Amino acid sequence: AATKLASAEKLMYFCTDQLGLEQDFEQKQMPDGKLLVDGFLLCVDVSRGMNRNFDDQLKFVSNLYNQLAKTKKPIVVVLTKCDEGVERYIRDAHAFALSKKNLQVVETSARSNVNVDLAFGTLVQLVDKSRGKAKIIPYFEALKQQSQQIAAAKDKYEWLVSRIVKSHNEAWSNVSRKMLPSPEYQDYVYLEGTQKAKKLFLQHVHRLKQEHIERRRKMYLALLPQAFDALIPDLDEIDHLGRGKVEKLLETKPDFLKWFVVLEETPWDATSHVDNVENERIPFDLMETQPAEQLYEAHLEKLRNERKRAEMRRAFRENLETSPFITPGKPWEEARSFIMNEDFYMWLEESVYMDIYGKHQKQIIDKAKEEFQELLLEYSELFYELELDAKPSKEKMGVIQDVLGEEQRFKALQKLQAERDALILKHIHFVYHPTKETCPSCPGCVDSKVEQLLSSRFIRPSERNQKNLLLDSNIDRINLVILGKDGLARELANEIRALCTNDDKYVIEGKMYELSLRPIEGNVRLPVNAFQTPTFQPHGCLCLYNSKESLSYVVESIEKSRESTMGRRENHLAHLPLTLVLVNKRGDTSGETLHSLIQQGQQIASKLQCVFLDPASAGIGYGRNINEKQISQVLKGLLDSKRNLNLVSSTSSIKELADVDLRIVMCLMCGDPFGADDVLLPLLQAQAYRPAPGGGSSVL
Repeated sequence: AATKLASAEKLMYFCTDQLGLEQDFEQKQMPDGKLLVDGFLLCVDVSRGMNRNFDDQLKFVSNLYNQLAKTKKPIVVVLTKCDEGVERYIRDAHAFALSKKNLQVVETSARSNVNVDLAFGTLVQLVDKSRGKAKIIPYFEALKQQSQQIAAAKDKYEWLVSRIVKSHNEAWSNVSRKMLPSPEYQDYVYLEGTQKAKKLFLQHVHRLKQEHIERRRKMYLALLPQAFDALIPDLDEIDHLGRGKVEKLLETKPDFLKWFVVLEETPWDATSHVDNVENERIPFDLMETQPAEQLYEAHLEKLRNERKRAEMRRAFRENLETSPFITPGKPWEEARSFIMNEDFYMWLEESVYMDIYGKHQKQIIDKAKEEFQELLLEYSELFYELELDAKPSKEKMGVIQDVLGEEQRFKALQKLQAERDALILKHIHFVYHPTKETCPSCPGCVDSKVEQLLSSRFIRPSERNQKNLLLDSNIDRINLVILGKDGLARELANEIRALCTNDDKYVIEGKMYELSLRPIEGNVRLPVNAFQTPTFQPHGCLCLYNSKESLSYVVESIEKSRESTMGRRENHLAHLPLTLVLVNKRGDTSGETLHSLIQQGQQIASKLQCVFLDPASAGIGYGRNINEKQISQVLKGLLDSKRNLNLVSSTSSIKELADVDLRIVMCLMCGDPFGADDVLLPLLQAQAYRPAPGGGSSVL
């Protein structure tokens, strides 16, 4: 039968923490003062206690055992606080157990949770003989096993946390709910508790945040040199300033806010700016850190080195220009010892000097060849008495070289003898066979330049008459190219058509004109986007822009169109009337950007020699890109241009002008900086010139 212990009106559980504070704990008394007992755990504290004698404790335990033994109930001796246990106390406790009919002893530590379950399990086995016998494990071996078990469970739990938690902004409440069904989470919480599991989670989140901050810091530090290059590229501006004044200087730069952001709270890594991944601007308080200061010092050093290298390059060029030892054709290996010094090698690599030397050699060689060509022209009498095949004998070449040998211009090509002899032979060939191909200035020969100029300017009579007929028959028709980008051309074409009649007629000054529009928005070199087609002869072009990109497109398209017709006899597009118009956004005429676009448009219009129209004023266009007044102004200008062209063209049919025979003899020197264009342009601009009958391409 079970043993009954009488303890009426006593608390069922009590500990030293409850002494004097009983009301703060749960009050649970023994029922009827009786408790049924199936076995006993006889606990022995083996730690070194304050003001306590272990021998006295052991005597008390021995007396207590004698009383418990009378109940005939199983007894297990439990050694507590083994994590702080004294070796002698543990030995004495084991000796006591052996002396009492081999009592089973379990070494435990409640703090480390070692063998606590084993102590109860051993007693249960003694009470219920049907259960298997529990294996008693010494404390240190059990501690080792438990440490390994906890370490394995911790590794699995940390793996689970790293797989689930990817952001440092995750909250424990959300993550713990996600992990609750996972055995890795359950095992670790069972062994170590929820608080330690939460602690590991917080450590992981902190690590993620530090990694995120470090990535942002590296990104900012990588951008910082670019910001320095953009904002403070001038060494003279910052070389004498301290760091504080440099920071103030940075804030005054127009593009400061493009590179930096000034935060209300600092430091930046403790603010919400850390998580603002779309804002890649550098927090300005980062300038206070040591890495930023090191980058600024590196920027200063780079500017100083660049200046020094530029000075070295300049000094090297000056040495080349002033040194009497540097002559045309002298190899670098021979020249190096005369012009290089130790300072040069400290700042630049030899390849840089070789590149500068090569460019200098090309300049002085070209100049020497030009001067030698002048020398050959001055001694033209040397080349009169040659054979008809213009091949000088060795004796004649010797005579030529003897005569020219005393000239400095001859000696200048001493190291380029093969090229000098080739120039002499080429000159002889030109003297006896003067053609465009043998000209020493080819391809800058005047004959070639004149032919190119005339072939690109004149129109044959048959072509001119056909053109006049075309102009006469189409005097009431206006063909307009609309050039724009990103839908501007198509949108304006639709707006103009909305102002026309049903049969595409437009009224100008009370008269009806047929209006044909050709909007172009792509590459004008493609046939589908060409200004001129077999069925469309443009009378003018309306160029639209609303940004720097669309203005660049207009300029490039006009230049490509003109280049595609250059050299043709019918070069109508080269003189096509142009009108440049800024398309504002629905009448918005304010803002610095609009003012800048107007200035750029005016500059381009001056360059292209075309009309520039200011953007439509607000309230005039009824929401259109260009108002009706501007459209009428453009079309009226094209109409006037057509009439003038038709009038001028018709004068070529006047018999008196057609019979005029004007002959001009010009003497131009090949290679002269005053080109053939400057001489012929005043004549070629006249509308009534024509090629002479039977004349060559260089005869008008």
